[in-house]
Amino acid sequence: MTNPFLSLNYEPSLENLGDDYYDIVAAASFPQHILRFRNNPLLSQLGLNPQEVRDDDFIEAFGLFEAVRPFLALRYHGYQFGAYNPQLGDGRGFLYGQVRGVDGELYDLGTKGSGRTPYSRTADGRLTLKGGVREVLAAEMLHRLGVRTSRCLSLIETGEGLWRGDEPSPTRSSVMVRFSRSHIRFGTFERLHYLGRADLITKLLDHVIAVYYPHLQGQENPYAQFYGELVQRVAELAAQWMVAGFCHGVLNTDNMSITGESFDYGPYAFIPTYNPRAVAAYFDYAGRYSYGNQPGICRLNLQMLQTPLRLVMAKEDLEAGLELYDTHYTESYRRLMMEKLGFESSVLPLEMERQLVRVTVQLLEETQVDYHGFFAEIARSFNPYWRKDYAEVLDRASFTLEPWEDWRKLYYQALNELPPGEMEKMGEKLRDRTPQTFLLRPEIESVWSAIDQEDNWQPFYKLLEEIWE
Repeated sequence: MTNPFLSLNYEPSLENLGDDYYDIVAAASFPQHILRFRNNPLLSQLGLNPQEVRDDDFIEAFGLFEAVRPFLALRYHGYQFGAYNPQLGDGRGFLYGQVRGVDGELYDLGTKGSGRTPYSRTADGRLTLKGGVREVLAAEMLHRLGVRTSRCLSLIETGEGLWRGDEPSPTRSSVMVRFSRSHIRFGTFERLHYLGRADLITKLLDHVIAVYYPHLQGQENPYAQFYGELVQRVAELAAQWMVAGFCHGVLNTDNMSITGESFDYGPYAFIPTYNPRAVAAYFDYAGRYSYGNQPGICRLNLQMLQTPLRLVMAKEDLEAGLELYDTHYTESYRRLMMEKLGFESSVLPLEMERQLVRVTVQLLEETQVDYHGFFAEIARSFNPYWRKDYAEVLDRASFTLEPWEDWRKLYYQALNELPPGEMEKMGEKLRDRTPQTFLLRPEIESVWSAIDQEDNWQPFYKLLEEIWE
């Protein structure tokens, strides 16, 4: 039988830019290949029928790495915790191929854990199985919550014992395939500035606009419009993280995508309660990448991107684009938080929306109620009678409501701004949008413990099913 992955119409989009941007590499060989996860919904996005794709097809393409095109280890630099590092690049993965989805968009299939590259330095180029499991869960949870995110196409256990300082070792190994819009990073441009290659920045920027911002081609000053749109996308992404209660953990510039997509989930965390100081990475001692700092860090990274872009763009255009960041972020956060509370954007008076969001966040922080559980409770128990009496709002909640009296009155007032027929629709939308499963550290550790101690994958698959519900 023909392997459908090897028959996809791969495009040499990035490859055609030339080897100033990448190195051609080979994949490692592994002693074992066990498919642990396959993302069937993504197969449909690639135009493949999941029922016609065998597990062995995944293993042949993404475990044995039968080549369809050259594998490209991308070159980039980046600011890591504020310090510039020119010793970066794809150190344990590569671009497997680029292919059009059924939506007409170009997508990357990128590996993680597939072996050493010229940028591995002293590392082994491998991915721990726990790291792969965590990234699968993070990406699917974020996707469920409406975050613009990369996702995992597959996860294959590879049978090697890895030694790590932050995990009990030896630990199991894996190869993951990431499905994303692009692996071009802010750090891709920063490397070219470091080399003093304005010509390569121009070439790359033209490529980015042609592939990922094609609507800007032929318009006046497309570079300025590109940067302005990137600013908006990143601001919206930061708002999506904050509303989802997600802390990325390592927002270095090499982890920022030029398409404004969230990707690369290492020491992430979903906050249990609203705490702006919460950090995901144990090594983030100063809290640089804390939950509450994420909007500001994203803005700072966009500002740092101006350094390479200034070689080909006017300073005034860059400053004008970044000036709108705070407005984009504030408006996106308000809109998304209102949706999380059940209200469509702009159906209430603007000042009422602002007040409801402000009071909600204030009380989430003051009471330290379960962040995700609070919104799940609204969706689960939403009742049209809430419109008749504010005392009915969350009257059967599993947490004490005394500190929420003013919030309940404000929520009740907001409900009474809606046409009566909207109440049933609101309940349906809330239940559709709001997962009842949360991806907190204890849940992740419980899933991993079953895999690690008993090779029991059922809790992992069950958790995924609950996320997808």
